Amino acid sequence: MTLYLRKLLRFRYAFLLTCLTIVQGQAQPGVKPADLAALDAYYQQALKDWKVPGMAIAVVKNDSVIFAKGYGVLNAETGGQVDANTVFAIASNSKAYTAAALGLLVDEGKLSWDDPVTKYLPYLQLYAPYITQSLNIKDLLSHRVGFKTFSGDLLWYHTTYSRREILERARHLEPVYGFRDGYGYSNLMFIAAGEVIEAITGKTWEAFIQERFFVPLGMSSSFTSVTQLAGKPNIASPHGSDEKGKPYPTTFRPWDSWNPAAGIFTSVNQQAQWMRLQLNRGTYQGKRIFSEEASHMMWTAHNPFPVTRQAERMVPSTHFQAAGLGWMLSDYEGRKVIAHGGGHEGMNSRTVLVPEENLGVVILTNSMSSIMTPLANYTIDRFFGIENGRDWSRFYLDLVARGKKAEEAAQEKVAKAKTPKGKPTMPMQAYTGTYSSALYGDATVSQRGGKLTLQLAPAPTLGSSLKHWQHDIFDLEWKSNYALLTPTRVRFLVGKDGHIEGMRLDANNPDFHFDELKFTKVKD
Repeated sequence: MTLYLRKLLRFRYAFLLTCLTIVQGQAQPGVKPADLAALDAYYQQALKDWKVPGMAIAVVKNDSVIFAKGYGVLNAETGGQVDANTVFAIASNSKAYTAAALGLLVDEGKLSWDDPVTKYLPYLQLYAPYITQSLNIKDLLSHRVGFKTFSGDLLWYHTTYSRREILERARHLEPVYGFRDGYGYSNLMFIAAGEVIEAITGKTWEAFIQERFFVPLGMSSSFTSVTQLAGKPNIASPHGSDEKGKPYPTTFRPWDSWNPAAGIFTSVNQQAQWMRLQLNRGTYQGKRIFSEEASHMMWTAHNPFPVTRQAERMVPSTHFQAAGLGWMLSDYEGRKVIAHGGGHEGMNSRTVLVPEENLGVVILTNSMSSIMTPLANYTIDRFFGIENGRDWSRFYLDLVARGKKAEEAAQEKVAKAKTPKGKPTMPMQAYTGTYSSALYGDATVSQRGGKLTLQLAPAPTLGSSLKHWQHDIFDLEWKSNYALLTPTRVRFLVGKDGHIEGMRLDANNPDFHFDELKFTKVKD
């Protein structure tokens, strides 16, 4: 199998699917110490089976943190023990904080959930005037604007664009379904939500989250930017995975423009305090933080979407799925489940709440595997009293293995059918020049030492060299081994006059739509 295919597969299936430091409170009625010991053993085995460098898990039951423990290492190369106070990136688990921040403003009469977004962000324009005029606060938080999932995310990934500059470019994004007529996960709309907070309060999203949540919840070791991590102890390192599945440590990049969508860093002990606040419907240790009405609004199904046949087969007790405001909603074994996941470059995580059971589970990892989902499922089964339930970790591992094997066979067949051959159809100089994307900005193709290089102007760290593959198509060899980048090719477009008129970046990437960039050549 080629290196290209191996690298592609490691990403597709990463997204498909030991030191006890602090235990606050005692086991609750119905929760036996043996149950927690059994969970502990299960977590330890899963860490080995999934080859995850490190993770931490906390369980909240009846307003007490009854389990909080770290497993594995901070860094696969330098070691360091993970504990329940180790700080991880929680990525899109941050969206619930942004939604709750807006709920606070609703409670204070400074905002209505149905307010048009243009009341606060007059510069935000979307693909049609009536969408721009109709877009309200609930739309920002429930993934129903009309974009495909992750549309426009390249606007924040390693770019120098401010939040406003990102949102001003959103008018160039094309919809894939009607307004409020489908589901497409949107980080950009949560960036807009963060800008609404600043427009109303005069405080940045970061300052507002710190003041209104971190301080009253005692989350003194939680952060809202990569830039705050420098010099701090007990920080887990993010990890990618090479073509053999071996984890390698990477470094965090300061993507502050995306913070309202995914910018929080915290530990399981501190995220457990957030879960207590949520399960208590806005009250923490007797103090009201946000109203029950706001909690109800956030946990209401604002954007239902179908339960697939595959999902029905996997979990027959699930009858609905929907986006709330900053949360995802579903049912399991007759209980409503409030949950969200997070995927940072090199870290995956999950938070799950079962309000009827006063139960919360958070799992933070420093890998890009899917381990957090089966561990959350298994934990919930144990607390539901399902003694002989599914071995969720093994179930997911088997799914991944079967899918990977089938995909490898299919990709090898494609590779053999399209063996690269020949030379470029034009001299190297013909490909050089400045290319422009209305959505993204400029890119420059240069010739150096007989080789072509590509530089994306908005993202200085995303330079690369181009290696000819066949015809007018080149393999793009990224100069930095960022964990979220998959194999990418540059396809130059030839116009009717026989000259290069544009280029496209082709990548089977689960996180970024390079095809949205649509570069046109504007200068030789």
